[in-house]
Amino acid sequence: MSMRNYTSVTEFILLGIPNTEGLENMIFVLFLTFYTFSLLGNLLIFLTILASSNLHTPMYFFLGNLSMFDILYPSVNSPKMMVFLMGQSRTISYQGCASQVFFYHTLGCIECFLYTGMAYDRFVAICHPMRYTVIMNPRVCTSLAVGTWVGGCLHGSVLTFLIFRLPYCGPNKVHSFFCDIPVVLSLACADTSLAQTVSFTNVGVVALTCFLLVLISYTRIVLSILKIRSSEGRRRAFSTCSAHLTSILLAYGPVILVYLKPASNLWLDAAVQVLNNVVTPSLNPLIYSLRNKDVKLALQKVLVQMAHPPAV
Repeated sequence: MSMRNYTSVTEFILLGIPNTEGLENMIFVLFLTFYTFSLLGNLLIFLTILASSNLHTPMYFFLGNLSMFDILYPSVNSPKMMVFLMGQSRTISYQGCASQVFFYHTLGCIECFLYTGMAYDRFVAICHPMRYTVIMNPRVCTSLAVGTWVGGCLHGSVLTFLIFRLPYCGPNKVHSFFCDIPVVLSLACADTSLAQTVSFTNVGVVALTCFLLVLISYTRIVLSILKIRSSEGRRRAFSTCSAHLTSILLAYGPVILVYLKPASNLWLDAAVQVLNNVVTPSLNPLIYSLRNKDVKLALQKVLVQMAHPPAV
């Protein structure tokens, strides 16, 4: 039996961000600005890594994957939200809602796995520098990247199947600016305890496992850095990790605030989701490029080549 046969609801109505009536134009400009920065900034980083042979290392391979993620992640919800803010219909089809849940959680899981892979890469680089190129060889990097994207798809598929196998017979008003598990589950016309337990456990286990692995990696990294005798060496080692740690805090904060807390607050959840969906993806290019000398130099070269293409 197909997912569609379980439901009499054919579309949902997105109510947007709570308590923002009259601020639609301002929020539209905010969404458009951050979304544009996110697309252009991450595309520029991705193309710079691709075009610069000196950046063809495991660290920048994962950074390229992160840039691709930061292009896709805000694209799940931002365009639809901007259409509604322009005064267009606030409805989203049943299939469109299911697609948002699938891609949002697929990419969210990919983000967790990606940051874990990046933490492992930094751990090997700092704790086992002599064996770095042997351990982080191209095959290992490719396997980690493929595993990350495939694992994310499996995670998103399980959650989407669980949520949309339930019957939805009305009401159909979603108290958010996009379809997500907590707000969609509250509209189901059946017992949601299994779906709630599995989604809470699934999201919790993925986020917690990845976070613990990152924590273990960075504990070992800090201990290794403290053993470095020269202050310049310590400073350089810390600077390569600080950008990654900043991104991790921005990524895990919203997961904890939205999915792993007992009570739900619609306005707080919406504010955190805007930060997670729209703001953070546009900050990553700044966090990585402005704090990284290699990326800055490669970026300057690419921009100069774009401004002055060689004569044919």
